[in-house]
Amino acid sequence: MTTTLHTVAVIGGGTMGAGIAEVAAQQGKRVKLYDINPTAVTGAIEGIIQRLDSRLQRGKISAAQRGAILASLIPVYQLSDLADADLVIEAAVENLEIKQQLFEKLEAICSEKTLFTSNTSSISITNIARHLAFPQRVAGLHFFNPAPVMKLVEVVRGVETTETIIQQLVDEMHRWGKQPVTCHSTPGFIVNRVARPFYAEAWRALEDRVAAPEVIDSALRDAGGFAMGPLALTDLIGQDVNFAVTCSVYHGFWQDRRFLPSLAQQSLVSAGRLGKKSGRGVYDWSLPHPEVIAEKTVASRVQKVNVYPAGKREVDGVSVVPTEGETATCLAVRHQQPTVVYDLSLGSTIVLAAASTNTRQQTESVVHYFQQQGKTVLLITDYPGLLVSRTVAMIINEALDALQKGIASAEDIDIAMQTGVNYPKGPLAWGGEWGWGRVLTLLENLQHYYGEERYRPCPLLRQKALLAHYALSRSTQSVEVSHV
Repeated sequence: MTTTLHTVAVIGGGTMGAGIAEVAAQQGKRVKLYDINPTAVTGAIEGIIQRLDSRLQRGKISAAQRGAILASLIPVYQLSDLADADLVIEAAVENLEIKQQLFEKLEAICSEKTLFTSNTSSISITNIARHLAFPQRVAGLHFFNPAPVMKLVEVVRGVETTETIIQQLVDEMHRWGKQPVTCHSTPGFIVNRVARPFYAEAWRALEDRVAAPEVIDSALRDAGGFAMGPLALTDLIGQDVNFAVTCSVYHGFWQDRRFLPSLAQQSLVSAGRLGKKSGRGVYDWSLPHPEVIAEKTVASRVQKVNVYPAGKREVDGVSVVPTEGETATCLAVRHQQPTVVYDLSLGSTIVLAAASTNTRQQTESVVHYFQQQGKTVLLITDYPGLLVSRTVAMIINEALDALQKGIASAEDIDIAMQTGVNYPKGPLAWGGEWGWGRVLTLLENLQHYYGEERYRPCPLLRQKALLAHYALSRSTQSVEVSHV
């Protein structure tokens, strides 16, 4: 294989292809941009010129840099013009047969030393390369949109891809100023696999009428610390695009229910309500987003608060506990005590759910208590696991499953989720901080409540929870002995 990648061929004149071509040209590469539709090439270069002009006006680049980048871009209109490419990055339509046919043609045109890569977000690299004479030189090079801005690149191994090729691509992405992570080819790779629960749990809450869309989004954004709420984010991505990725991962995992697509999202796609690009999706983008209505400040005063271990409190006789995946009503009936459960909160907002057996005054006392702590309170329908906790637990569980199956290292999984989709914490680091036992308990309670395997804890989570419990027991025994 070639050790220097001077000429880069980018196939596809869409948003991703144009962005990747711009990134490569910024690195001084000789970039050949091809699309089966010649007008797409012209449109891609015009878009690059507009972005460069904007950066020039804002002082982000010099006129000389702008000129050098544009001089590096070469529009081509025949696939045969890519014969001298050292690196091919395919960013064509997400269709396996089209990609396979394209690389078969390229193999007959390009040198045996040319590296073949696909920017696919979910199609198997192994399948893309299966009919080639040299599948060992095919890898995934998955950029994130917008490619000139987003740092993360997933470097994906097919079954036949050599480690030499993977390392060469990792080194090259570092030279391009990107943050590469490596993984094996699996449906969704790292980010689009581990991120599925972020969307899925929001759609389920919406379908179950737990709260309005803006409340669900506020919970994950303002309490969970995520950069954007999941429903607003699907509108921004495009409901059709997000739904297609979910379906691809779902079918790639043989209809595993933990990746089950949403009927509500399917309905939006069928209606043409694709989000911001069509004007309407979950939200009407011609209007200001609906205001999140938090609980009003309660006039009554909290009379008595008892604080117990593990985040438990008693406020004016009401049991206030962090959610462990059971409803407040279930806990209230079991313990014969009014109950409010509260959600995981990293910010100034907190989500509460009250038992249906509570009086209004009992619930208001707890609302006022959290308001006194400086929290904006969102009170939702009594719902097991609430909004943030169940979502984070599912993300952690999916990350552990990917780790257990050797898809990627723990470090790369956490880097991918923080860099690629701006999660507040890497899911594996988050699981360690939150406590593996707490994550396990919450998922087991959800699994029991719904009777679904969707919430089944992965074996590695069970092992980590067991080892954490064992370590705590040993530590407690050691302290007891020291006091004898």
